[in-house]
Amino acid sequence: MSEQKYLTVTALTKYIKRKFDVDPHLQDVLVKGEISNYKQHSRGHMYFTLKDENARLQAVMFAGNNRNLPFKPEEGMKVLVRGEITVYEGSGQYQIYIKEMQPDGIGSLYLAYEQLKKKLSEEGLFDAKYKKAIPPFPEKIGVITSPTGAAVRDIITTIKRRYPISQIIVVPALVQGGNAAPSIVQAIKQANELNMDVLIVGRGGGSIEELWAFNEEIVAREIFASKTPIISAVGHETDFTIADWVADLRAPTPTAAAELAVPHIKDLMDKLLDRKTRLHRASYHILSKRKEQLSSIQKSYAFRNPKQLYVQKEQQLDRMMELLDYNIKRTIERKRNEWERRHELIRRHHPKKQVSDGENLVASQTKLLQKAMLQVLQKKKWEFDKRLSQIDALSPLKIMNRGYSIAYNENNDVIKRVEQTKIGDQMSIHVQNGFINCEVKSVKEEQKDE
Repeated sequence: MSEQKYLTVTALTKYIKRKFDVDPHLQDVLVKGEISNYKQHSRGHMYFTLKDENARLQAVMFAGNNRNLPFKPEEGMKVLVRGEITVYEGSGQYQIYIKEMQPDGIGSLYLAYEQLKKKLSEEGLFDAKYKKAIPPFPEKIGVITSPTGAAVRDIITTIKRRYPISQIIVVPALVQGGNAAPSIVQAIKQANELNMDVLIVGRGGGSIEELWAFNEEIVAREIFASKTPIISAVGHETDFTIADWVADLRAPTPTAAAELAVPHIKDLMDKLLDRKTRLHRASYHILSKRKEQLSSIQKSYAFRNPKQLYVQKEQQLDRMMELLDYNIKRTIERKRNEWERRHELIRRHHPKKQVSDGENLVASQTKLLQKAMLQVLQKKKWEFDKRLSQIDALSPLKIMNRGYSIAYNENNDVIKRVEQTKIGDQMSIHVQNGFINCEVKSVKEEQKDE
């Protein structure tokens, strides 16, 4: 069995890559497709997939090739590309290295215009709140355009015809070509340093490529940052550039920009004449009214009889003085009464007076209490004596004083009936002044009639 040779994956991939690289049909390929899985690396390289209904193709566009793209590729965008097909050895996949790309269906410039317009609009550069007012009577007008074009002649002619007292300063700038945008930016910076009242930035008509400098982002941002109000005048009425959206005022043509920048001298003269007429008419009206007022004042009583008016005022002054004197005295009297009332009120409620009144009240109440207690004591004493007399009158001793006595048996029981004794019992008889001990000799019961 013969020995078989195996290739490494790297060797096979390099072999296939060489096949791609030497194929002249793969060196300059035109492909159209839809962008998918778009990703832009931080170094500027673009990676995405080109696809159609049946196939996919990996694509790379390095920063050196995409730096000047006028539009930004997006997911789902259909594009036309030109590039080289080769194999990326790291993954073994073939892919296209794109050198040129443009949108499929619409022009790249139009797409770039729409993308920049959307971007600046979202940042607020078109907002009306940032628009500066155009001065109504500018003294210094700056014109930024080509010094040899027809636009500058139209602008100068129109301004001199309408407002010859203004000063026109032309700041030359390139308005077409690759260096036009930086030239316009530099001209705007220079014009701002010259303290202009208003700037006209523009050029005559042309194709979108010829007008493209006014769609550049650097021009738009410089117009937005300008301290001097700017009127844009680019192309014809149907040409709308990014500069028109950012400018403080947009004019459809350079001639129209000049008309918007300055008033017409004839209109000013007409207004001046109208104001002069109205001023004369108003002055005459005011003067007539003042004369009538003066005549009325001269005919007034004060001017005709000033002495009488003085006398009346003297009398009025006397009455006022009397009234004032009366009111002063009345006020003083009222204040004095009020003071006395308050003084009396304070005296009555003074703590010392309150203490004295309290002491007097205590002494008075003490006397009344002592008197009441003495009366109660006397009454109680009388009642006591009365009770004592009643008790004394009922005392057995009092009864014995009248000759009565009380007999007790040997048990000290009071003998009330003869049945309580018998002959021979010892007994004790209590008389007024002592006791008599005796013996029962006989017992006789008394018969009582029924």
